[in-house]
Amino acid sequence: MSIPESRSASDELIAYVANRIGFIELNRPKALNALSLGMMRAMHAALDQWRDDPGVLAVVVRSTSERAFCAGGDIRYLYESFRRGDREAVDTFFIDEYRLDHAIFAYTKPYIAFMNGVVMGGGMGISQGAHRTGGLRVVTSSTRMAMPETRIGLFPDVGAGWFLARTPGAIGRYLAVTGETIGAADALYAGLADAYLPDDAIPALIDGLKTQTFEQGADVVACVEREAQCHKVVPLPDISPLADARALIDRHFALPDVAQIVRSLDREGDCASADWAEQTAAVLRERSPLSMAVSLEVVTRAEGTMAECLRRDLDLTRSSFEWGDAPEGIRARIVDKDNKPDWRFARIEDVTRADVEKMFESPWPAHEHPLRDLQG
Repeated sequence: MSIPESRSASDELIAYVANRIGFIELNRPKALNALSLGMMRAMHAALDQWRDDPGVLAVVVRSTSERAFCAGGDIRYLYESFRRGDREAVDTFFIDEYRLDHAIFAYTKPYIAFMNGVVMGGGMGISQGAHRTGGLRVVTSSTRMAMPETRIGLFPDVGAGWFLARTPGAIGRYLAVTGETIGAADALYAGLADAYLPDDAIPALIDGLKTQTFEQGADVVACVEREAQCHKVVPLPDISPLADARALIDRHFALPDVAQIVRSLDREGDCASADWAEQTAAVLRERSPLSMAVSLEVVTRAEGTMAECLRRDLDLTRSSFEWGDAPEGIRARIVDKDNKPDWRFARIEDVTRADVEKMFESPWPAHEHPLRDLQG
């Protein structure tokens, strides 16, 4: 039986309706589906079109690439825009990205994200909100999830701070500062995923979604959940690497600032934990000291609404490019790839509370903020 499909395609994103489900397929494989402005706008337009369409019960977001769901935003584009003095281009990119993230977070129909391969930065922004829609965040056997922004002089943006702040113990603080990459079992343990499927089970499930009969969006979600119940992630979440390190993470990363965290790691006396502590401290010494301090504060301040988090994220993108470490981090890690960033602060201990507070100052009055209309 053939399924009628309404398609609108570009080189980078494909959006269509099949069997009363809106499908969004990220299709920029050479860039690991890094989000371009065009991709974000096309995705937002599809979601807007389907929101009030009774012919669409739910939305499924997936990748056409085996390597990645989405590796983030188009960092190189942002760097080049900033280098030529085009502040408006940088602002516009982040404004459009955060509007898309909020639209997903507040979506009125179940949104299901299949998060295979690399899921980082902006990829988290277009997947984590599924949890709030009655939908699902589905991790797979190939999932490699992270918010690695401190490595390039940024911070966990796209509203990720909201989700990191709601992970168990100090896990969110640990992930925000280190940028550590985690797998499927870790993501489930941390509450950053809802279900697991092996990669090779997904094609048949997608085929099933296009042929079974569904009366409401919850039926689509239930179909995915039934398939997920047939598979077990290995290791189980409660014995995942993140769960195994939980006591150490809580001991060190619950401390109030990065300098104290590093000192605590350096003093780790338990022989069985010394290697972990030493390796973690070494990671922190490679990251931007200012970005790590800001990232801790992002998680600390994320107790409010997603709209508030995204407005704050936008403020921080401006300061991160204008007087933070973003341009230098992107140059060193992404553009020149010399891996020798000249951070604004040479040492973690040199970052003061006043330096951190300054980063959070908004360049816009509240009544002129580009995201002032976002609610909830």
